Amino acid sequence: MNYLWGGMLIVGIIYGALTGNLKDVTDAAISSSKEAVSLAVAIAGVTAMWTGLMKIAEETGLIEQMTKKMRPILKFLFPNLPSNHPAYGQISLNMIANFLGLGWAATPAGLRAMEALSDLNREKCRQTGGSPGVASNEMCTFLIVNISSLQLIPVNIIAYRSQYGSVNPTAIVGPAIFATTISTLVGIIFCKVMDRKRS
Repeated sequence: MNYLWGGMLIVGIIYGALTGNLKDVTDAAISSSKEAVSLAVAIAGVTAMWTGLMKIAEETGLIEQMTKKMRPILKFLFPNLPSNHPAYGQISLNMIANFLGLGWAATPAGLRAMEALSDLNREKCRQTGGSPGVASNEMCTFLIVNISSLQLIPVNIIAYRSQYGSVNPTAIVGPAIFATTISTLVGIIFCKVMDRKRS
């Protein structure tokens, strides 16, 4: 990715120099830098607020209660995951953060969940003689559900639209719910079909 972006910058500068538009390239670079900083500050504020709310929910036990409420869904998605496994809490935290459109806040919980699922997979492979280098059904399902991520409030997109002067930044909510619902349903159906094939 570094080579790709670096190459694009170099090609742009060379093209600007050859066509006599180097001043325009310089002006665009400066204005884009200013815009990037202001966008980062706007998104940082929104993300900090929602991440803080998630932390409060976690500390007050609200996340634990929501995990219990989500247990039937989690059991359906991860039927081979042992009851009371630590991954349940991290998976539910990741799903709740994604549901609220907080992709950045969901990432740490997602990494911890995948680590717990990976440890469980290694342990099973030791007992059954399987290959620990092959991802388990639970790992694949979690990855697909995380990527498709059903969203109720796409906070980041609303922040982008607001920053760029959208008349109605929240107009994206309805289409986002529809699109992410379809993508999540397709992802779950795919996981279940593949689970049956692997079984």
